[in-house]
Order: sequence, then structure tokens, then C-alpha cells
Amino acid sequence: MTHSPFEVIGAERPGRWLLSCDHASNFVPDWLNNGDLGLPETDMQRHIAYDVGAAGVTRHLAQELDSPAVLSRFSRLVIDPNRGEDDPTLLMRLYDGTIIPANRHADAAEKERRLAQLHRPYHAAYAKLADEMDNPVICAIHSFTPQLRGRPPRPWEVGILYASDARLAHPFIAACEAQGWCVGDNQPYSGHLEGDAIDRHALQHDRPNILIEVRNDLIADEAGQILWAKRLAPILTDVLAQTGL
Repeated sequence: MTHSPFEVIGAERPGRWLLSCDHASNFVPDWLNNGDLGLPETDMQRHIAYDVGAAGVTRHLAQELDSPAVLSRFSRLVIDPNRGEDDPTLLMRLYDGTIIPANRHADAAEKERRLAQLHRPYHAAYAKLADEMDNPVICAIHSFTPQLRGRPPRPWEVGILYASDARLAHPFIAACEAQGWCVGDNQPYSGHLEGDAIDRHALQHDRPNILIEVRNDLIADEAGQILWAKRLAPILTDVLAQTGL
């Protein structure tokens, strides 16, 4: 395999933030069904394949914060790096009403192959980067679709997710609301899952952390990605300073 399953940028940067983007890419490696999950290109460009706009926000935000970042380089439909190895949604056969043909008959051996070649190397790189930093603060960047099929529209511009550790989340939500934004408090999803990326790299190490979801119609192009990176960076900086973490 010549395609790396992860990308690390700015490893030498001095900032305390460690930015992550678990769903940065819609890439399917060529060793998997010749790089084809059996879906039309229109589906591969949707949120089911990756977090639209999240990679761009992560890159620009890491630059604004003068901090490193780690990004996945494979589609969540191949195997989801934001899930623990025993999570039943690790390898999806159906997503938002769409059947994933190349996953329909994936057995335990196929799951193990994808774990070994993609999922585990990504998390090893993530862990190595965190371990080499002095007291890192984890900031995971995701995006969400304005509306799932058959569901009502989502009004939030950003959503802040947290589980047992809300040291950064609560003051960050308040700061975002002070900007006049419509902010989701554990919306559009609730908290974290045991064994997911935040649990693995932040909670289990008692590292301060925050997970930010940005509605993807706001960051679909580079202009939007830069805008939201510039909006988020000073709030993250201020909140971290105010909490004294």
C-alpha cells in the first residue's frame, strides 16, 4: 500500500492544540474492490462518505492556532476511524438510507484487514503526535449535513459535543452564543461513544478536549472554511486561557 492512511501537518508547531479530523477524506484505497465501494460519485461526495469541508477547516484552524493536526485519508464508509474496534457501526452496510454494496458481505477477515491497514495506523499516528506534545489540548473537527433524509432541517450553525469532560465545552458554547450563533449543546448528536477517538486520545488521558461540528453548507468551499477557522480560533484561544487548563 503506497497511500498513507493519515496525514500529519505542523508537527513542529509550538501550540498546545492538537487538531484532528477523523472524517477528512472520501478516498477508497485501490486494494478494496479496485477503489470502488459500488456507489455513484454523487454519493461519494455526500456526508455519508466524509465530513464535507472539515479537512479545510482543520488545516486553516491549525494554522491560526500555530498547532499540529492529524487527518485521516480514507472514507468513513471503508472503516470509521471515529469508532472503537468493537463498535457495531465501525463498518457500515447502510448509511442514511444508502446501501454500501462493497460492505454488504464484508466478513471478520475483511474487517480486520481494514483495521490493520487504515484504522490502526491512523490512531497510532494520532497517539504518537499527542504523546510527543507537552500537555496537549484535543480539538476534533467534524461537520454535519443540514438535513438527513426524512428528518427535519437542523438549525444549528455549530454543534459542540462532549461527554464526561465539559471543562472546555460549556464555556465555549457560551462564547459562541455570545456571537449570536445558533449553537447545538450536544447537538446534532449526543456526547461521545466509548472507544471513539475523543475517548481514546483525550478522555482516557485526562486531556482537555472539545469536539466541534460545523454545518457543512457553511464550509463547502475554501472561503467558508477560512472564515470559520478565523471565527473559531480566537474563541478557542480565549476559552483555554480563561479556564486555565
